Amino acid sequence: MPSIFSRIVSGELPAYKVAEDEHHLAFLDITPLVEGHTLVIPKREVDYIFDLPAEELAALHQFAQRVAKGVLAAVPCRRIGVAVIGLEVPHAHIHLIPMNKVADMNFANPKIKVAEDRMKELAAAISARVPADAAHRGLPADPLASKGARETEEANEAAAPGTSGATAAQLQQLTNGLVYRSESEAALEPVHYAAPTGALTDAALLQTVGADAGSKVETQELTLFLRNHTADDGVLGDSAQANRFKALQMYLKQELQDVKVYRVGTGPQVQAYALGRTETGELAGFKTVLTET
Repeated sequence: MPSIFSRIVSGELPAYKVAEDEHHLAFLDITPLVEGHTLVIPKREVDYIFDLPAEELAALHQFAQRVAKGVLAAVPCRRIGVAVIGLEVPHAHIHLIPMNKVADMNFANPKIKVAEDRMKELAAAISARVPADAAHRGLPADPLASKGARETEEANEAAAPGTSGATAAQLQQLTNGLVYRSESEAALEPVHYAAPTGALTDAALLQTVGADAGSKVETQELTLFLRNHTADDGVLGDSAQANRFKALQMYLKQELQDVKVYRVGTGPQVQAYALGRTETGELAGFKTVLTET
């Protein structure tokens, strides 16, 4: 009888998938220790992980490494803990667990319940941050030849989330190729502004974004502004794009403070700025254009 994980691989059972390739699958644990608790499996059903041939075991861990980077980028935590238990399901699997203290890895802890919408949001956010493997990035096969590039990449990944450079880079990645659809289509553009002095009044906002003084300013909650684009199938039945909008929304709400959407001007074209404060007080987010007739 196929294991429950094999039934997920075949599509017989649903899962909150975060990454997949020809031989491996990663998905959220539905009875997690913490939010973001992820399972990584080989698609080929093998009960005991150390019964896998050496090359398959190595490939599984390499895939898990990529997934762990996505979890770490999407879920606030100090480290991603790794565990292999092997007694719950007779199908080899690796636990990736966001952790801030050693006790977070205690499997005797009560399992938490996470709402379905939150699970979908987490899966989308992690999926958007799982890096492509070396072959997909076109990196040199010779590890020594790519050493300098790897060190640069690792230094960038280690940048503190609150720094302007890291925030700008993450926003560039998350908004790349996304289009907001109103009565027309407009690209999302990442933005970053110096910290305004004092409170962000309408006048201060207009000055910060370079809009005409006295322009009309309206505020809107971010989830309301993106509600059509973060629906399961998005605005055009494109679930992949919907997941990217969910990942963007989650990043803004987790990494920035007091995020709001500011609608500037009157129709037919309105400038929209989704902005929040970084840890250093700067404003960051994205802008787009709405067509409203």
